[in-house]
Amino acid sequence: MAQVGANMEYQEYKWAYSIMDSSKVSACVISMLLIVYGSFRSLNMEREARERAEREREATLLGGKPAPTSSPNNNVQTLNTMQALCFPLGSSVALLVMFFFFDSMQTLVAICTAIIACAALAFLLTPLCQYVAGSAGVGASRAACGRYSAPELAAALLAAGIVAVWVLTGHWLLMDAMGMGLCVTFIALIRLPSLKVSTLLLTGLLLYDVFWVFFSSYIFTTNVMVKVATRPAENPMNVVARRLQLGGAMRDAPKLSLPAKLVFPSMHHQGHFSMLGLGDIVMPGLLLCFVLRYDAYKKATLVCQMGQVPGPRSMGSRLTYFHCSLLGYFLGLLTATVSAEVFKAAQPALLYLVPFTLLPLLTMAYVKGDLRRMWSEPFIAPNGKSGADFDV
Repeated sequence: MAQVGANMEYQEYKWAYSIMDSSKVSACVISMLLIVYGSFRSLNMEREARERAEREREATLLGGKPAPTSSPNNNVQTLNTMQALCFPLGSSVALLVMFFFFDSMQTLVAICTAIIACAALAFLLTPLCQYVAGSAGVGASRAACGRYSAPELAAALLAAGIVAVWVLTGHWLLMDAMGMGLCVTFIALIRLPSLKVSTLLLTGLLLYDVFWVFFSSYIFTTNVMVKVATRPAENPMNVVARRLQLGGAMRDAPKLSLPAKLVFPSMHHQGHFSMLGLGDIVMPGLLLCFVLRYDAYKKATLVCQMGQVPGPRSMGSRLTYFHCSLLGYFLGLLTATVSAEVFKAAQPALLYLVPFTLLPLLTMAYVKGDLRRMWSEPFIAPNGKSGADFDV
């Protein structure tokens, strides 16, 4: 009787046990780590670019030449209002193209994805290579080939090796490594300039996600989002082998699951994987990167006004916008996981992630009196200086 009672209790609360599965815990932890790392990487890049621009300005002034007026970081792309509005529409067009024409362009898609993922993975691995080079006594700033340093070249070679092994094996772990590189790269190199642009972008993507997950099957007789996300691509090695009439391992290369998602295996259920789209990490991650930069900017502004560094009680113990948004992201991801288990169907994660990250942030900004400032170009000071000119 006790065994029967235990089984009945397990069936009743099966969804609660399911959300504690190792695959879902891994998805939650790793996605949050990627957002935190990408956000701090972006903040660090901004500081380094500012310091480099300051050194160049001092050098040109000492040399009697005019100071450079170019942007301190040309690798960063800042989205404007029109781009934020058009992004969901462009994503929908790309999704339809992949849905209807994937079979005829899958090889090209696989090659382009491998190239982009290789560059992103090199960006992710560069700090590790710089740390190893520094420990080994190799000068990280010394250019080994033109504008690239030895650690950057080492990261590129390592990334190319990982991508090559992925093409040969199609292993999910290597696909996840490439997806992580893409997440960190997009969060670090794409910036949102204001809360208005952030709200427009995330609201549009929420509608995009809900439509293509919930309503696309009524028009296209299948879930377009799930179909595109889970469809494997033909391995380019197979195409080369057929064209050159080769046999062996090249002809038997497996199909490739493209790194548009992260997959996490379960330790308790053999063959079971949890899946999280890269967009469910990158898009909220852009918002968290924005609020982290605003927290640093606000702190720097306070330091400039007070003339001293605030004490730990005044700044360190206070809940920041970044902490609030990160907690909201965790709760949104938890809600999405519970909903997927309860309804036994794929859920548009942004339906939960966007409200849980955006609404607490808007409320907190209103209560603290920062909403008007954050809504429109908060990093442009009243005297015309960019927020990047403040020491963050």
